[in-house]
Parts: sequence; C-alpha cells; structure tokens
Amino acid sequence: MQTRYSADPVRYPRMTTAELRETFLLENLFESGTIQMIYAEIDRAIVGGVVPTKKPLELASADELRAGYFCERRELGVINIGKSGTIEVDGQAFKMDNLDGLYIGQGSQSIRFQSDNPKDPAGYYLLSYPAHTSFPTKQAKKADAEAVHLGSDAECNKRTIYKYIHPAGIQSCQLVLGFTELAEGNIWNTMPAHTHARRMEVYFYFNLQEDHVVFHLMGPPEETRHLVVRNRQAVLSPSWSLHSGAGTQRYSFIWGMGGENQAFDDMDWVAMNTLQ
Repeated sequence: MQTRYSADPVRYPRMTTAELRETFLLENLFESGTIQMIYAEIDRAIVGGVVPTKKPLELASADELRAGYFCERRELGVINIGKSGTIEVDGQAFKMDNLDGLYIGQGSQSIRFQSDNPKDPAGYYLLSYPAHTSFPTKQAKKADAEAVHLGSDAECNKRTIYKYIHPAGIQSCQLVLGFTELAEGNIWNTMPAHTHARRMEVYFYFNLQEDHVVFHLMGPPEETRHLVVRNRQAVLSPSWSLHSGAGTQRYSFIWGMGGENQAFDDMDWVAMNTLQ
C-alpha cells in the first residue's frame, strides 16, 4: 500500500505538472494478478484496483491500518469494470458482471476476489473509508440503480448518473458511490463545475481507448489547473478543489465521496464567469 499526502490551496498554485501528478493522480491501479492500494490522507480514503488471474486474491489488512483485517474499522465499495467474476465475503459469494457493484460493511473479515476467465479477468475498482457503524453487505446492479439523466448534446455533456451507494439506495456509514456514462458524441462531465467543502471525492476514469485522454480540471475556481488522465486512472479531489473534465472521446467514470454528509446534492456550484 502506498501513501499519498495532499497539498493545501496555498502550496497548490506553485506546484509543477510533475508535482501535481505525483500528489493527485493515481496511475497504476490495475496490475494483472495483484491488488494495488493507495492510502490517501485526505479523509483517510483508500483507493484500489484488483485484477485476479490464475488464483483468487484476498484483501488483507496493512501496516497503515493497524487492524486485524481490512474492514475491521472500514467499509468498502466495489465496482467491476472488467469481465465477470465473483467476490466472496465471509463465505457468501456474489457473482459480479461488468458494472456490477458491491457494498461491503464494516466488520466483514474475509474478502476474496476472483475472475471467471483468468485470460480475460475481472477488474475490481475499490474505494474505502473509515466506518463506525456496520451495514449489511449488499450487491448493486445497474438495472436497479437510481439513474439520473443530465446535460444535452448541445452542451456536449449529455450523461447518465447511476447511484449505487447513497441514502436512498444501498445504506452505508459515510461512503457514497456510483458511476457516470457519457452519451455518444459527448465529452464534458460535471460542467458547470462545483466544489463541496464537506466531502472529498475520487474520480476514476475508464472505457477510454489507449490513444485518448481526459483533461481533468482541478483547483479553486479562480486558480484552475488540469491533469491529463488516461484509461483506468484516478484523481484525488480534496474538498477545496472543483472536479470536472473533458475527453477526446466519450468515456465513463466512477465517482465516490466521503466526509461530513451523504447528501448527493450538497454542492457549491461555480458560476462559469468566475472560472480562471
């Protein structure tokens, strides 16, 4: 497990491109046959990727957690962005097809990931936050998710938001998780942009072809920068930073939040004429 330390709004304007990428961009989350984990000191979030191949992979604790098992004091959200597989939680098996999600509650001790076909494996994206209350482990299917349609072709931001873990869906202690799909021919996400000072967020981009990128906007509204993000890479977004982006093609992204509340619409919108 690697550890990432964030920069504050005072240091941020003086950072080079390389420093911004080293601090906020998570590049190598998905490596064949491994579990990759990043511990972010922002709200103690953990971001990970699991690619089981020849054998199942078990999620263990780490020195950073000082816990007997990973979910001893944590909850975990999972979305499969790869081919089909199975997640076993304390002996209960959950069949995971592409874009299926799973909430794993605090207190779950044994968590094992596997793929149906090692040559065409599952790819499990993980997001975890500390938890003080236990909620039942529960699976999420795209067909059962709350779907919100936003944007328009004229604004190049027509998209559908699928909410998995949220107060009106799968219950959690503080984790909120889902994903967004852009319609064909659309490239912008979350524009007009917003911040939410009460929560940090992680954006994970996927379904991008190898020669395409997303230009992810970040920073205070009056001091924006951008990160060039490629397929299966994530961006840590502290509470003081806006988060938005435009791609060179249509793409999808998983969004996840943790912090003071779980209200999805608790956002501080940024007027377009204030962006700099």
